[in-house]
Amino acid sequence: MATTAEIARRYFAALSARDLDAATACWSPGSIERMVGAQDLVAPDGILAYFSELFEAFPDFAIEIVELTTYRARTAVRWRATGTFAGPGAFQGFAPNHARIELEGCDVITVQDDLIVHSDAFVDSGAIARQLGLLPPAGSPAEARLARLANLRTRVAMALHGAETRRIAEGVWLVRGGFPIKTMNVYLIEEGDGVTVFDAGISAMGGALRAACARLGGANRVVLGHADADHRGAAPALQAPVYCHPAERAAAESSATFRDYWDLGKLRGYARPFFTRMLPAWDGGATPITGTVTAGDDVAGFRVVELPGHAPGLIGLFRESDRLALVSDVVYTLDIQTGRRGGPRIPHPAFDADIEQARASIRRLAELGPSEVWAGHAEPVCGDVVGQLQRAAAVALQSL
Repeated sequence: MATTAEIARRYFAALSARDLDAATACWSPGSIERMVGAQDLVAPDGILAYFSELFEAFPDFAIEIVELTTYRARTAVRWRATGTFAGPGAFQGFAPNHARIELEGCDVITVQDDLIVHSDAFVDSGAIARQLGLLPPAGSPAEARLARLANLRTRVAMALHGAETRRIAEGVWLVRGGFPIKTMNVYLIEEGDGVTVFDAGISAMGGALRAACARLGGANRVVLGHADADHRGAAPALQAPVYCHPAERAAAESSATFRDYWDLGKLRGYARPFFTRMLPAWDGGATPITGTVTAGDDVAGFRVVELPGHAPGLIGLFRESDRLALVSDVVYTLDIQTGRRGGPRIPHPAFDADIEQARASIRRLAELGPSEVWAGHAEPVCGDVVGQLQRAAAVALQSL
């Protein structure tokens, strides 16, 4: 029986000799050559197709082992390769341009019963792209121009889809994003070495939320205030366990964007097409739920308060120490049809499961005596918080 190192040397000797029959014979059928960051090749056909294309594009391709290290059934092979992109064949869709390549890489090969059963191939794709002329040389004026262009693109993307992050209370951070205007609020609550995310905004906020969480130690979990599209949107992007109230679980895990009690016919004519189009764009899709939270549960030092009405299982978080309330869509602090900001109000009837229950929840929130109320959209309720909430609960339906 050959050693792992001998099998690795045999394979690279076959590649150096451009003997694809011998090279593919080193592989166990169905095994994977993982070109890290690029593609997976399934032996033997994938290996044969890849190297056939490579040899046709680089007729003088040569590869040699620089160093080999073995531990049990695994061997790390550091290699050096050279070649001229002379053709006649293309490579990865690019036509031959006579460029010369010189590069190093490493294959980590696993052997079983004298055959390769897996390989992870590591190579600097940036170096290949530069040597082939697909990217400018490192440190060149052309690379500097490309960096400026990339930075301009980033600034434009951040202006359109970015999010602002700021501390609003002890251990609590607001991430505000959204499109076309930034009115979507997500809250990061410091807990242990990371943060608990309360509500998850829209899908376009995924990158900004990942970055904000990373700066604070990472997302430990996501707790949804409710499962509407503009509150679960970025949850899948955070790759953290997601929790919600039991009454929201089915909606959170559903692929449907529109909830069955919504009635967009209650919106003004100009607003209906906007929400019909934007809600699916904001949605991140079905969100698997790890577990549920109910009244009285502790979430990062806040107490869960059940505030149904806008949604059947809507929850808020209340912290006794400073009487801070994070309440998702228990109240709106803007007119969702015009974007005008203002005091608290009952969420729009087009999106409410039970408007009278929503009124009762606003009154229940007022009874807690909060010092500040931060909602799922726009600005907080400050000042005479209790009075504003009581007046909001009393507003007649026809005034909404």
